[in-house]
Amino acid sequence: MNKRITLLDCTLRDGAYIVEGNFGEEAIKGIIKKMQDANAEIIECGWLKDKEHTIGSTYFHVPSDLNHYMVARKEGVTYSAMIDWNRYNLDNLPPCDGKSINAIRVVFPHGKHKEGTAVAKAIKEKGYDVYLQAANTLAYSNEDLVELAKTVNELEPLGLSIVDTFGAMYAEDLERIMWVLNKELKPSIKLGLHTHNNQQLAFALTTHFIRAMMNETKRDIIVDASLNGMGRGAGNATTELVTTYLNRKYECNYDVNAVLDAIDMYMDYFKANYEWGYNTYYFVAGTYCCHVNNIAYLLNNHRTNSKDMRNIIESMSPADRRAYDYDLLESKYIENQNRIVDDEKAFNALKAELSGKKVLIIAPGKSIVDQKKKVEDYISKEKPVTIAVNAVTKLYDTDYAFFVNPSRYQYASEVHANELKKTKKILLSNVKLEGEKDEIIINFNHIIKRGWEHFDNAVICSLRLLNKLGVKEVAIAGFDGFKNKYNLSYVESSLPTLNPGNDWDKLNKEIEDMFSDFKQTVSGEMKISFVTDSIFNK
Repeated sequence: MNKRITLLDCTLRDGAYIVEGNFGEEAIKGIIKKMQDANAEIIECGWLKDKEHTIGSTYFHVPSDLNHYMVARKEGVTYSAMIDWNRYNLDNLPPCDGKSINAIRVVFPHGKHKEGTAVAKAIKEKGYDVYLQAANTLAYSNEDLVELAKTVNELEPLGLSIVDTFGAMYAEDLERIMWVLNKELKPSIKLGLHTHNNQQLAFALTTHFIRAMMNETKRDIIVDASLNGMGRGAGNATTELVTTYLNRKYECNYDVNAVLDAIDMYMDYFKANYEWGYNTYYFVAGTYCCHVNNIAYLLNNHRTNSKDMRNIIESMSPADRRAYDYDLLESKYIENQNRIVDDEKAFNALKAELSGKKVLIIAPGKSIVDQKKKVEDYISKEKPVTIAVNAVTKLYDTDYAFFVNPSRYQYASEVHANELKKTKKILLSNVKLEGEKDEIIINFNHIIKRGWEHFDNAVICSLRLLNKLGVKEVAIAGFDGFKNKYNLSYVESSLPTLNPGNDWDKLNKEIEDMFSDFKQTVSGEMKISFVTDSIFNK
């Protein structure tokens, strides 16, 4: 075992963001045991919080809450918990008795290093080993880093970790920080690294840090990792990769089989039921040093696509990006969607074309394939104006294509360019501000109605538009409702998903509620019928 290197597994602490602490009793016991077997030097077992502990959670109130989960403590292993510098009442922390955790990490934000070390000093006086986490270390100037090191030296904790909070670092950023800290910190203080994978660099930065520190310094180091990279947002460097690398390159003795056992036995459930890891949304967060809560808000409340998300985050100040002011974020979202166009002329032209005519909405549900004859018979008999909604297909020639979503419009433009050229396009202003030939732009806010998470459902929006245009009779095909897998619901399985959470039952109920609300609004004004089967035909 290379005594200069300390591995800290933070699965139960950083992964707590994903499951709100609720790993379950057996998983907590099992992961601690397997990380002991793997010879991890530090196992971060969770958080200390100002609330009573619930069995199965890695949010602990007092250290003795962990006794229940440590079925076979291993000598030489450090068991730790994390404290947020201003979110735990130290009056509740008893002196260290060595029966549960024997170390505490204190995390503090940029600009609060003195307050953070003051908290750590009080913890150290109670007999615990102390480690520090300087969140968002990328925000520290060189002068800030010197001041940080000076304050940390006075406390002399066992370790101080660089934290790439937003997954925004490149190698040169890491080098600037670690060389200043290496120069300024006392030799006895270990230097650590905690990475996030927003830019697919968590493991690369970790190995870069290890090589540089091992080859060019004599300082001991700490590297953080978690099973399958489980952690907030884009997640962390993975324990399985880091242990394998350390064994091969630095003669460490981590039991990778024990790590893989932990994954097989305890992580498969979490991988199947929760989401973390790199995606384009967290790439945006990393690019702009943006708090992941902002990304989650835009996804959960508006299903914002990557490009719009980037524009919204870019419009915020650096300080606002690092925080999460949801009122501000909502105003920025609305500002982005409110791209105003003068649609009066276009609106009146559409009204003249459609008012008094029967309209058939063709949504992209799979029923327009399975029940194609029904649709063709209706078109042949009623001769309606046909409108494809949020997708076009080779199955039908339509008079119009109506798009609410930019990703769907771009997909149609590239994949079904020939079909799209044959039809007039009605686009909401969040898709495009200026129309080309055969493109009609309608203001986004003229059509949507807020109050639901998926308020911009394309079929509901098309119905609202038709009502404003004075259409009295509408038939619907392909408005099937969602099945439990995305590719079972649509005529084309590769259509961009508009429901990243994949809670299909919840989405069906919400659409049903919006549809019911619309029908009550237009009661007596619009007759709505279904050509193909739909769960909303009640």
